[in-house]
Amino acid sequence: SRCSSDPKKETPLPKDGPTAHIAAQTFTFRELAAATKNFRPECLLGEGGFGRVYKGRLENTGQVVAVKQLDRNGLQGNREFLVEVLMLSLLHHPNLVNLIGYCADGDQRLLVYEFMPLGSLEDHLHDLPPDKEPLDWNTRMKIAAGAAKGLEYLHDKANPPVIYRDLKSSNILLDEGYHPKLSDFGLAKLGPVGDKTHVSTRVMGTYGYCAPEYAMTGQLTLKSDVYSFGVVFLELITGRKAIDNTRAHGEHNLVAWARPLFKDRRKFPKMADPLLQGRYPMRGLYQALAVAAMCLQEQAATRPLIGDVVTALTYLASQTYEPNVANQSNRLGPSTPRSRDDRRSMIDGVDSPDRGRLGSPSTHRNSPDYRRRDNRELSVGTELGRSVSGSGGSGR
Repeated sequence: SRCSSDPKKETPLPKDGPTAHIAAQTFTFRELAAATKNFRPECLLGEGGFGRVYKGRLENTGQVVAVKQLDRNGLQGNREFLVEVLMLSLLHHPNLVNLIGYCADGDQRLLVYEFMPLGSLEDHLHDLPPDKEPLDWNTRMKIAAGAAKGLEYLHDKANPPVIYRDLKSSNILLDEGYHPKLSDFGLAKLGPVGDKTHVSTRVMGTYGYCAPEYAMTGQLTLKSDVYSFGVVFLELITGRKAIDNTRAHGEHNLVAWARPLFKDRRKFPKMADPLLQGRYPMRGLYQALAVAAMCLQEQAATRPLIGDVVTALTYLASQTYEPNVANQSNRLGPSTPRSRDDRRSMIDGVDSPDRGRLGSPSTHRNSPDYRRRDNRELSVGTELGRSVSGSGGSGR
């Protein structure tokens, strides 16, 4: 397969190079320019430090796609491009965005993803236009549970585990039905293996979402992602931004604002997004805030494993809140008949954020006693390590 904007100067990708074993489709720059109408402004979906994302339609199939054109002078260089291509080619899950293909034509670097029609979670939480309905409580819990499942897949199914490192509301994209998918894997890192408890790396990510120990020391663990997830979950509950300099002094940082409130259950209702207008189950709010508080523990070792978070949020997402039913304000009604399973017993353990754990204490993932998991489905370490090691670009 080839990737070139000039058919007279096509250069085949090296058969033994970083992209040799990638299943994703390769595109020419000309094909992607045609798909996006030469990257016209009306096709622009968004932009950031990495470059711009355009909506496009592939001429040969008619498929609607999102095309990310990396800024050649931006923060996301060749190494990050390769990491993203390799990660998304080797990792597949309903809660990870699907990479359709890429273009590495000369100094052009483009990524082609499935199009997510509802945009990002950030678009539905912050700075809503007057005619846009805010997310209801049930939808918020389902988005949180889905995002947690995507993270669980990276932590517990990939081998070695993958640390996402850039979890934030703008990186959670929404498909039809508000089905969430994690996107933007350029900063992802392979996690610790064997007896190691962390990997050391240059601090990257987004201010307001980074775990304190990572920001201070550069030591990255799976629990760093759990902290970032806690920030996103708190955004979902409160409707506040992770960092908002337009708010009153002392309320700029979401986590700093929330910490003292976590200690007093009587203040929990004040933390709910005002746009919900009280349409949420009080018990569900308490439980959700307790999960967020545990994810945001300052000590990484006291944060729950993402698998425990998934268990709690799957339960919360399975409940329906019907605001039009009389006396419903403090009730959670099961959407389906529920058997007595560990979801119920575990969610009982998150009524108070002071417990610091979800249900019974879990052995730390990297301790010698952590049980060996035999359900790992992937082996991305060798493939990614071999491919990126010779890719050039600055190391992390």
